[in-house]
Amino acid sequence: MALSLLTDLYQFSMAFGYWRSGRHREMAEFELYFREAPFGGGFCLFFGLGECVSFLQSFSFSAQDIAYLESVLPSTVEKDFMDFLLTVNASEVTVSSVPEGSVVFAKEPLMKVRGPLLVVQLLETTLLCLVNYASLVGTNAARFRLAAGSDKKLIEMGLRRAQGCDGGLSASKYSYMGGFDSTSNVLAGKLFGIPVAGSVAHSYVSSICSPDELKCRTLKPANKQEEEVDFLLLTQSCLRKVCQVLKVPQAETNLGELAAFVSYAIAFPWNFLMVVDTYSVLMSGVPNFCAVALALHQLGYQALGVRLDSGNLARLSVQIRKIFQVCSKQFEIPEFAKFSIAVSNSISEHSLKLLAQEENEVNVVGVGTHLVTCTRQPSLGCVYKLVQVNDVPCFKLSEDQEKATIPGSKTVYRLNDGNGRPFLDLMTLQDEPPPESRKEVKIYKLGPEFETDIVIPEQVTCIHRIYFKNGQVPSDQFLPSINVIRSHAQRSLHSLGQEHKDLENPRPYTVAVTEKLHSLLTNLKRTSLLQ
Repeated sequence: MALSLLTDLYQFSMAFGYWRSGRHREMAEFELYFREAPFGGGFCLFFGLGECVSFLQSFSFSAQDIAYLESVLPSTVEKDFMDFLLTVNASEVTVSSVPEGSVVFAKEPLMKVRGPLLVVQLLETTLLCLVNYASLVGTNAARFRLAAGSDKKLIEMGLRRAQGCDGGLSASKYSYMGGFDSTSNVLAGKLFGIPVAGSVAHSYVSSICSPDELKCRTLKPANKQEEEVDFLLLTQSCLRKVCQVLKVPQAETNLGELAAFVSYAIAFPWNFLMVVDTYSVLMSGVPNFCAVALALHQLGYQALGVRLDSGNLARLSVQIRKIFQVCSKQFEIPEFAKFSIAVSNSISEHSLKLLAQEENEVNVVGVGTHLVTCTRQPSLGCVYKLVQVNDVPCFKLSEDQEKATIPGSKTVYRLNDGNGRPFLDLMTLQDEPPPESRKEVKIYKLGPEFETDIVIPEQVTCIHRIYFKNGQVPSDQFLPSINVIRSHAQRSLHSLGQEHKDLENPRPYTVAVTEKLHSLLTNLKRTSLLQ
């Protein structure tokens, strides 16, 4: 969907204005950044670069595009301008960016876009569209991962709640990059190579009311050499044993649920993982599961586990684990104690954090609505601001100080301490020498007062690289695979101090400017106020 007309109408109005005044070829530079870290946190993960580069590679207008524009733009727009648009592409555009998956912070440029003024103006809306949601949902996924800890598997399962098909695919892709382990989205798995996962819905269980409805009730043993066994009868026999061990009245178990479990186990004897809260979890769902799992074991198969979608997930998971352990000991089957316990049910960052704080036996968490819709913050709020035209710095002085821009073409350096932890991102003017390791640097911290400080970095790294130049990806650069980006995101986040990753009240990470850049900003402010 990232086509050249996927933009706002006023971009073409401005483009005509540039062209009409003869300014369309002037070299300009825009910066894409956000003003505040999302979700009240201390960081953001940058995603969407690959899709931005793909968009730039194909950026152009067809005759059909031009015909449509002629129908919606004012009649005063000249035909020569429309003919000119047919020649427009991104062959003179250069994009430098932080690597995709990097930890980034407010007000520093994530991407710098340089090229003819008319062209780079036309790119604004689409680039923002491709970065805003990707970075937001990827950061949301990273926060869910931090809340869950490293020991639990996280499954993204929000397609049905996503904002349209494209939103669903983007959520699956960038949630995986942000730290989730798999997705329920089959198309995302095919397109992006993401591991896919899923279990069974309650509808499958409730679709069968009685064992008499089963049309297939036999199963061959795993060795395939013995005769088929009446699996329903075997499971019913196992259920009597399980109920005796668990001291559960067999009459309390739901026969339709047992039949549904049997039906699914016959179809997937090596992948038997069932939802157990369609009726009563402890009086029916778990005993029925254990009966089927025991029957599968007797035929040489191995069940996987259960899923909970309601109730007190932490407490139920502990109770279910104890049942598995009792059955493991009673039936002398060690694997029973290790069955996976998966949970879902409108999981949010807050509920996941509470779950992690309680005693629980959860192995897998499925997250949907609160992940893909980013309910805590629906937009990242990235902006795309002009900072330079014809090598002359540009500045926006707003009534709202937060919206004031930082002028000039800049380089961003990440400064690390002696422990290898980043502690400061420093913006310099493009022509300034870089800060040096183990030497004092005077900085002006971004904020209302621009507080000054002297820092001594142990290591200095320029965080921008050129990813697009002269219409193509440079030969010495490449766009990494989704798994490489995912690994980079994990390393980048791991390098950040815990105080900046706290989900509540994190310590703000420092972004600052050099003395020279601060002087430029101060002088432009003074000049603007005098005009």
